[in-house]
Amino acid sequence: MSAARQPALGTAAIALAILFNLPYAILAVSFDYPAILRQPPAEVLVRFAEGWAGLVLTWYAFALAALALVPLAIGLAMTPRRLADQPAMTASAAIVGALAGLTQAIGLMRWVFVVPELARAAASGDPASTAAAAHSFALIHAYGGVAIGEHLGQLLTALFVALLAIIQWRESRRIAATLGVLTAPLLAFGTGEGLMLALGRDGDTFALLTIAGFLGLTVWLIATGLGLIRRG
Repeated sequence: MSAARQPALGTAAIALAILFNLPYAILAVSFDYPAILRQPPAEVLVRFAEGWAGLVLTWYAFALAALALVPLAIGLAMTPRRLADQPAMTASAAIVGALAGLTQAIGLMRWVFVVPELARAAASGDPASTAAAAHSFALIHAYGGVAIGEHLGQLLTALFVALLAIIQWRESRRIAATLGVLTAPLLAFGTGEGLMLALGRDGDTFALLTIAGFLGLTVWLIATGLGLIRRG
């Protein structure tokens, strides 16, 4: 990685760490996210219909922030020296990071292109339409949200962080590497929430691990970005 490129990439990493958290914070205030997801599907859809355009745009921004991880992961992982010294690790980190951003974005996009139509049906006042919309939302949320976005996407994110942290350790970037090594297991174990819910059990402990993991991801991205800026 050239010296001129490092500050720009470092700034992008810090920007993503901030931008990924802004939509989350807005949704927490305006939509009671993620606690709202523990409510009955019909109630979730009614709350969504109340927020409507603002929520659609916020979820879209959230999905775009996740999608931004695709180019950033490739940029953070791949350098000519790394490709020469450790090609398998470098390529794996880039591919896994890109897939992590893509799967999370796919999961989040359901709130932009699928949920609004279900919310319209739920808010129609027709009991049959509301029940059908609630059932459809539950299925779509379980597959598109929990399975693809939260479970698969989060596992891939954990693997990306772990792979890049190993590379950083080998390059003597100890602070960022340590943060990455601590963050990756939190993200990985946090995926157990969806599995516990599928088994009909309480997943609150795993939910807390996910929150801690994404906080760790934020700090790791900032530390990685600052390291790149300093080296540049």
